Amino acid sequence: MPDSLVIIPTYNEKENIEKIIRKVFSLHHAFHILIIDDGSPDGTASIVKKLQGEYDGHLYIEERKGKLGLGTAYIHGFKWALAHNYAYIFEMDADFSHNPEDLLKLRQACADGADLAIGSRYIKGVNVVNWPMGRVLMSYFASVYVRFITGIDIQDATAGFKCYRSMVLQTIRLDKIKFVGYAFQIEMKFTAIKHGFKVVEVPIIFTDRTEGTSKMSTSIFREAFLGVIELKMRSWFRKYEKPT
Repeated sequence: MPDSLVIIPTYNEKENIEKIIRKVFSLHHAFHILIIDDGSPDGTASIVKKLQGEYDGHLYIEERKGKLGLGTAYIHGFKWALAHNYAYIFEMDADFSHNPEDLLKLRQACADGADLAIGSRYIKGVNVVNWPMGRVLMSYFASVYVRFITGIDIQDATAGFKCYRSMVLQTIRLDKIKFVGYAFQIEMKFTAIKHGFKVVEVPIIFTDRTEGTSKMSTSIFREAFLGVIELKMRSWFRKYEKPT
């Protein structure tokens, strides 16, 4: 059985979903895929279910009713992955902003000793394609802000392209993860570091979606801005188990 599961949350991704699934399955390492679909009205789930006949035993889908948030989708997927004994568990977007080829680099980083490998846009300069300058600056300085408040040495604190070794997700108390948007990505990195896990950044090129609609909103950025302060304050009163 493959040791690697790619979790892809979806909401209205009919333009991208079949292409991203086929691309992941074309890689020279065997991956399984778990789609977490939040009731997409555009028929995304139906496309996945049709492809399950072609990729029997390799492609899975969990359907949820309504938009419940990115963070809760990943928590749902993490629990599913742990229940099915995957060793390497990935987060990836459906819209090709994350290059599926980079799954191999992230997995190799964890196989070489990292506990959490982050696909980083900013570890070697700024590697973002098709974003307006305002959004690039907002994203870049969001990571500067996170480093200043939390003290974690991560260049791309809001990155959502990651590979976890299963031990990280077994150790983190997933039910205690609070945030659902960008702050979720920050909280997971911060918590892994506080637990003492080895976190590395792997350089990637991030390309903004060319099909479908962005899920970014002002409320997501607001949650991240205020959530970082709350995250730091809560850490003062929490004990973090160290990996054994």
